[in-house]
Amino acid sequence: MLRAAFQFGLIVILVLGGTIALHWYSTHDEAQRKLAEAQAQTRKLEEVVQRLSDEKRVAEIIVTDDTMVDGVPRKTLLFVEYARDGSSLPPRSFVIDGQMVHVDAMVIKFERHFVSENDPFRGHSIALFTKIYGDHQTPENAQMIDTPGKIPDIYRGADPRVAPFEQGLWNDFWRLYDDENFRAEHGVRASSGQGVWGPFEQDKLYTITLEADGGLSLTSSPLKAIYREALKQRHPS
Repeated sequence: MLRAAFQFGLIVILVLGGTIALHWYSTHDEAQRKLAEAQAQTRKLEEVVQRLSDEKRVAEIIVTDDTMVDGVPRKTLLFVEYARDGSSLPPRSFVIDGQMVHVDAMVIKFERHFVSENDPFRGHSIALFTKIYGDHQTPENAQMIDTPGKIPDIYRGADPRVAPFEQGLWNDFWRLYDDENFRAEHGVRASSGQGVWGPFEQDKLYTITLEADGGLSLTSSPLKAIYREALKQRHPS
């Protein structure tokens, strides 16, 4: 009798123990699954934030010559744009009058969800440079950089589907500006003319960047020694 009771008690303990162990493993697996989901969601949010705050280098400028003409600074600028694949386009030279340099552009900003989703067409704001001039010149007398209505060099290395899509937007740029329904059809949040400007000096590198869901920014940094040496060889004293 005692032996039977002992065996029955042992069976009950084993059954209960197995049930507890099964419950523990089930709970543990569920907790692991929820943790993995939470970590994946966090990574996705971090990627979205990164894309929304991402910047692209779109142009660099250096002053290669700076003289005075009739009491007005005259600067020669070396202007380099960057193609969609990140490669530099052939540099161009502009001569402006004044200490302050103005660079005008047309900027199209897409709806933020396209940026956060990394849409292949609308995953980043786009800019088309138009004019460059000094503060002793008027915008009407500015030199043209890229001509609206023509396919700019920045499309080199781009997805072949991107150029026609963006070209259509540039052609209808001011319609995007005026027509809310037209903007909505193309997923455009805003389109506007923008400009960056500031005092440009020799021995500095000026970089224009474009925010993923915003506009243009201009920053400067000391010119690297290799560029300074190249300028000295180009313009020996």
